[in-house]
Amino acid sequence: MDMTMEQMKRRPARRRAKRILFVLLFFLFLLWIYVGNTRIQITELTYTSKKLPQAFDEFRIAHLSDVHNGQFGEKQNHLLEQLEKTRPDIIVITGDLIDSRRPSLSPAMELIEGAVKIAPVYYVTGNHEARTRVFTSLKKELEEAKVHLLDDSILPLTKDQASIHIMGLRDPEFFSLSSREETSWMFLSKLEEMKKESQDFTILLSHRPEHFATYVESGVDLVFSGHAHGGQFRIPFIGGLIAPHQGFFPKYTSGLYQEKNTTMVVSRGIGNSIILVRVNNPPEIILLELRKGE
Repeated sequence: MDMTMEQMKRRPARRRAKRILFVLLFFLFLLWIYVGNTRIQITELTYTSKKLPQAFDEFRIAHLSDVHNGQFGEKQNHLLEQLEKTRPDIIVITGDLIDSRRPSLSPAMELIEGAVKIAPVYYVTGNHEARTRVFTSLKKELEEAKVHLLDDSILPLTKDQASIHIMGLRDPEFFSLSSREETSWMFLSKLEEMKKESQDFTILLSHRPEHFATYVESGVDLVFSGHAHGGQFRIPFIGGLIAPHQGFFPKYTSGLYQEKNTTMVVSRGIGNSIILVRVNNPPEIILLELRKGE
């Protein structure tokens, strides 16, 4: 049957409508990706422990990780505004402040110089600090900014004459270890040595969440970690797709994990490295409030 003139006119109109719809959907997808990679999410969590001194009840810890020299506004003003909103008592940074592929110190130090005005900053290294020659310069500038570097060291936190301890592990890439077992053994040895200095409530900063079993074995109370980038692409009801040193469908990518008397907080991080786009995984600042348990 021959098409009528009206039917012939409709076909190009339908094609145009499909093209417009495709372009619109593609634009919305790009907008969603852009917003999802630049809008910083504040994730509020609560941790309760009977071991915590009463003086530290409602103590607030802001957690940043894996900034990778990401730039969020002029002189990091957007990131710092969000950080200030959390009203933290301390700020902890768990590695990869810089990126070994883009090793400029300016974005990192702009963040640090603003952060130390908000609250005391405690920091441990990540694998990217171990990979770059600029770490010596970064370390010097961090020390000049009065940042507490916790690479294989322990410090007291005091409040109203009560105390807890915060300690940190240097990233294993500084030691060129050949296996995960060697790293676990080294971490456990260092933690046991540091814990001899205190039987108080202990907080650990360590870049690597895949060593959670070692942290549990050491008996530390609370761990802050990063490195997994939230699994980079987060799938609803499943979680992250891939993470460094955990592979596909990683176990530790975001939020709280608890085993025995140890709880680990894993940040999805702020910036990107090899894979430059996050999907369903916005940059994150964690605010953890400590509570005294009954």
